This record gives sequence, C-alpha cells and structure tokens, in this order.
Amino acid sequence: MRTRSMALPLLLTGALLTGTAACGKSDAPPDAATKPRAIKAVAGCGKTGWTDPADLAPDRKPARCSPGAPAPVKLAKPRKLTIATGTLAAEYVAPLEMAVKKGEFKKEGLDVTLKVLPTPDALPLLAKGDIDAQWAAPEAAVMNGILGGFDIKWVAGNFSPDPDSKSGLWVRLKDGESADHVAMAGRTMGTMIGKGSVIAYPMDKALKKHGGGLSKIQFQQLGSADVLTALQNGGVDSAWLLDPVWRKVDGDKRFAFLGGQPLGEPLGGLLFGPTLLKEDPDAGVALLRAYIRTVNTYFPGDYKKDPAFVTELAGLLKTDRSVLESTPSLRMDWEIRSGSTDRLQAAYKAAGVAKADPLPESRTVDRKLYEEAVGHTS
Repeated sequence: MRTRSMALPLLLTGALLTGTAACGKSDAPPDAATKPRAIKAVAGCGKTGWTDPADLAPDRKPARCSPGAPAPVKLAKPRKLTIATGTLAAEYVAPLEMAVKKGEFKKEGLDVTLKVLPTPDALPLLAKGDIDAQWAAPEAAVMNGILGGFDIKWVAGNFSPDPDSKSGLWVRLKDGESADHVAMAGRTMGTMIGKGSVIAYPMDKALKKHGGGLSKIQFQQLGSADVLTALQNGGVDSAWLLDPVWRKVDGDKRFAFLGGQPLGEPLGGLLFGPTLLKEDPDAGVALLRAYIRTVNTYFPGDYKKDPAFVTELAGLLKTDRSVLESTPSLRMDWEIRSGSTDRLQAAYKAAGVAKADPLPESRTVDRKLYEEAVGHTS
C-alpha cells in the first residue's frame, strides 16, 4: 500500500501476459492442489481464532488466539523460503520481521529470508516459484497477472487502521466549506500512491461522499517528501497522507480529513504462488501459523502501550521511537473479508486501470490455509 506509479498496472499488464503459460512449476503430484487436507482443532484458538468473513462491521474485533498459539508444528524436513516485501521500514511489515527476530519461523522448521523487491519485480518471480510469498496487496497489477494466468492468491491479511487514525484523504478547505460540505469534483489530488494501488478503493469511497470519484479529479504524482508541502502551499487541493505525515495538518482548521482505509478491512498481506499453494502447502500452513502466532503473541491489541516493546519495534524498523508513538497502533489482522477483491476491482475499473471483467473471489483469495492454521472448519 505504499508508493506505486499510476501507470504501473497498464504498463505491467503486457509483461505479465507474456509467457504466462511457462510460469509455475508442474512437477507437483497431480492431486496436490485438490486433495482435501485434514483440519484439527488448535489449542488456544477455538471460537475466537476465526471470524465470519462476511462480517464487515467497522467495530469487528479481529480474530485472536492465546499468546503462543497456534503452537508450532515443526516440519519433518526444513524448508528455505523467501518472502518479498516492498519495504522493511513500514510498521505493517513488523509482524514478519518480529517473527524472524523471535525465531517463530524457525520453530516451524522454516528458514525465512525477507527480500526487498517492488511489486512489478516480485510478481513474475512469485508466479514462477522463484520466490515463495509476497508481502504486498491485491493491486491492479496482481489482478492483471491472475487474469493472464499467474497462479497467485491472497492468503492472509495484514492490518486495518485504528479508529483514531487519520491516514487518508485530506483537503484544503475553501471559504465557506467544512469537513461535512466539500465539493471534490474537479479538484487536484497530490499522491505518491497511484490509481492501481489498493488505496484506490477507499480513496474512491471518500471522494464519492463529496461529489467526486476517481474519474472526477485530477491526479498529480508527487514524491513522498512533496505531497504534504504541495497541500500546505496550495500546489494541490487535496492529498492522500500516510502515517505519520497527517499529524502535520491534524488540528489545522484550514484542512479537513475526509476518510481513510475502511475500519476492520485489511487491504493487503501475504500472497502465495504455486509453491506454497499447491506444491508444498504444508510449508504454506507453517508459514501462516508462525505469522499468526507472532500477531497473537506480540501484536494482540494496542501494542504501543508497552514502552519496552515500542523501543524494540523502533529498533527493528530502524525508525525513531517518537515516530512510532505519534500514531495509533495498527490493528493487525490475518483474515480477509468477503468481497474485498470485488470492491478493489470496481475501484480499479473506475480509475481506468482495469478493463476486463472482474475476477471472482475464488480466483483471487484462498482462506483455507489460515483456517487450517487456527483449526477452523467451515
């Protein structure tokens, strides 16, 4: 959900569709993807370790198991796995980094490497099995890749914002306007996030509440250091401000917050390719089990209430402690809500970066592996 070129999905589509038939490995047992997997109850998870995907309530409590659960189930044969991520400095990547630091992956028999790769570079590698997973989001480029034949699915969520967070759409108010009455149609927006990012969905939602929409505003692509400056000096009318940048205008009556990522709905997380989806689902479940255990143990709630943990987290992310403390804790959430990829694809179409018919959720999402990790049977 970080910086993306606005033209990325359109430019990338052709590359994704070229040579797709050769992507993915074909030496898996013929029934590897279709043989039902036995799911056993998991101590410490029970009813609270799963929530109904159809529950879209903003105040929904994310699924949680007891600290230390689900317990490790070490693989008989160790595996080396590579997870691509666009950054190692963002707070939403912290559960993966903490899992590495605390040895949670090793408890499963996994030797995990986190490799920094931008989405366009990582996607073909994921589809071919050259990397095993990607910490990203179901962006337009991902949807285009799946449409072209890539065997990639979104298998776990990452986070949703705290209700007090104001990361999102900010506007410079004109005379006579208030946060409740803003006319967005025809205005300019400064953003380092392109139309093909998952943020297009909440952006479109916020704009439509104020007479706008992705097709009714003019985008101005700016660097991360320029977005706030352009909004403050009048270079753009509005901007999508991320943590902790929005703190610079919060409380300033010249600006108003119009909306951000929907509460209770993760828009990113882990993407698996053919290796962990079909060829080695045991390793896929083990990876998710370690990730989920890390959330339950270290990020169960308002983790920033613990000063010692904030200090540890700041060191892990190589950032100032004051920066972390300036924004609310993220609501870490490994589950995926029903219809999220439908809503995302509708936003991509409205933004003009998706032309084809939307893909059904069965082509884009697979919840079975995290359900197995927490012992849920539907």
